[in-house]
Amino acid sequence: MGPTASGKTALAIEWAQRFGGEIVSVDSALVYRGLDIGSAKPDAATLAQAPHHLIDVHDPHERYSAAEFAADAMEALQGIAARGKIPLLVGGTGLYFRALLHGLSPMPSADVALRAAIVEEGATRGWDALHAELAAIDPVAARRIKAGDRQRIGRALEVWRISGRSISDWQMSSARQAFPFRVLKLVLCPADRAVLHARIEARFDAMLVDGFLDEVRRLRSDPHLRELADPLDLPALRAVGYRQAWRYLDGATDAREFRIEGIAATRQLAKRQLTWLRGELDARWFDPSIERTALDDALALFLGRSATA
Repeated sequence: MGPTASGKTALAIEWAQRFGGEIVSVDSALVYRGLDIGSAKPDAATLAQAPHHLIDVHDPHERYSAAEFAADAMEALQGIAARGKIPLLVGGTGLYFRALLHGLSPMPSADVALRAAIVEEGATRGWDALHAELAAIDPVAARRIKAGDRQRIGRALEVWRISGRSISDWQMSSARQAFPFRVLKLVLCPADRAVLHARIEARFDAMLVDGFLDEVRRLRSDPHLRELADPLDLPALRAVGYRQAWRYLDGATDAREFRIEGIAATRQLAKRQLTWLRGELDARWFDPSIERTALDDALALFLGRSATA
């Protein structure tokens, strides 16, 4: 586990090769085809170094929920274990980890017609008004959900209108099944946040050199996306960097502003990831650049074998 640009993929591949493992991606951007450069998706040569799961499983116009991820990931884990291999869960999407390890609350399924009506209502009344409505219905959820998060506001109102129960009520009343595997939680993060920020900036600039904007241009030409009134409402295009690139290509910002916004958005993502990770009280934190031996020893102890195996 760890924030973006913390070195998770490289270490996971090395461990998979050394200990006979397969990697299950826990990343909400890597599930989408065509989101390659901007998501820092491992390239074909990297993917060939170790078996990977849950990368490139959906098109960007499709919606993919945390519950779907949990089901797909569990199927992958069971298959890996049946082959006598070690599953390595690798990523930084907290909701995906939570859904898989702890389960999600059972609640009403999505109602496409109702959701469309709520989206239309948000366009006419304004999403601030819908957020205020949510605050009156479910103040707990309203404090957690930002006023600009249209998808989560819409889902919370959808659940309320279908069931007459708030989404917070559903979440608190759920029963959780135990995760059927032993788990070692390791967080990779540079001890000096300035190092992480420098990595984020360098990686964003490298993405630009590698053709990130051309990638977004290809996405903009996708007929499935072109027919949508607001493609930026899709989960795929809420991935960090893509929204900022889309706005730049719309002419809303210049190249300098786009770069600043993209790097700032990535730093904010890392900050949110770190906030969530601090809540994982059973996780052990390591700076991979200076605590590599300790990392290897932690895994070897968990597996009951030598770190040089």
